[in-house]
Amino acid sequence: MAMNVMVRKAQQGFTLIELMIVVAIIGILAAVAIPQYQDYTTRAKLSKALSAVESVKTAIAVSAQENGTYPTTWVSAGLAGTPTATTEATFAAAPTAAGAIVITLSGINTTLNGRTVTFTPAALATGQTNISWGVTCSGAADANLTKVFGC
Repeated sequence: MAMNVMVRKAQQGFTLIELMIVVAIIGILAAVAIPQYQDYTTRAKLSKALSAVESVKTAIAVSAQENGTYPTTWVSAGLAGTPTATTEATFAAAPTAAGAIVITLSGINTTLNGRTVTFTPAALATGQTNISWGVTCSGAADANLTKVFGC
């Protein structure tokens, strides 16, 4: 007696539907991930600009506390000259008469490049031991500037 043995052929590869589902999932993930990545890199660059300003703020504050007035030149603030620019921030030629530090942003993104951020110290009071800083940014409001600089 002959038995008919049917051999089933194994499935080979993926169906078109399965491939389309994978492509759709990758597209959705990319649509969410790319803008988030751009925001993170923008904030990282803004943080680098902020850290460049911190040492200059300290120099201005120390000079003001020692002399009773805000310095009007970088040398009078105890620096050798204009603070070194980074790829993200360029310092103004000198602090303002009120001791304000002005930086111009660059290398961040097309929306923020060329904008200025001004750090203005509070008015000096007799016996004052610490200085608070106000921050203003030029141009329209931007979420990343608000998160990093608070302006």
